[in-house]
Amino acid sequence: MALNQMFVNEFEQESKSTRKILERVPFDNPGWKPHEKSTPLVRLATHIAELPRVTAALINTGEYDVAGPLNKPGVASSSSELIAIFEDNYLKAINVLKDVTDDELMNECTLHRGEQIVFTMPKFRALRPSFNHIYHHRAQLGVYLRMLDVPLPFIYGPTADESR
Repeated sequence: MALNQMFVNEFEQESKSTRKILERVPFDNPGWKPHEKSTPLVRLATHIAELPRVTAALINTGEYDVAGPLNKPGVASSSSELIAIFEDNYLKAINVLKDVTDDELMNECTLHRGEQIVFTMPKFRALRPSFNHIYHHRAQLGVYLRMLDVPLPFIYGPTADESR
């Protein structure tokens, strides 16, 4: 099996779960946050919806600047806009993943914050922190939703709200 196919399989499966949790984000209090140091609810959800673009950029261009113009924080104004942002970024990432060759995945890429380099590594290795960043924030969003009494979807197993 080609390397890209393993990543495609994972990304497709995990994106189903990400989409399910994003669909449940309430927009009646978009600035809600569980703590003063926390990211507001809808900003966090929008960040999750935007994150697949990092995967596409790392593969396509070999770099991503978290302080650059592609990373201007957005805030969706509705559930439909949030899902549209996610779908757009998901489609870009999955199409890039489907087309990338094993040889291209061996090339290095760099994630940086302005002039500060966060990491430089082969693209295939960079996909793991790129994916994990999505999963991390998805779990964080799940805690927010639980605190707001929003029913949590089945992701890796049943929740107190959904068995399947």
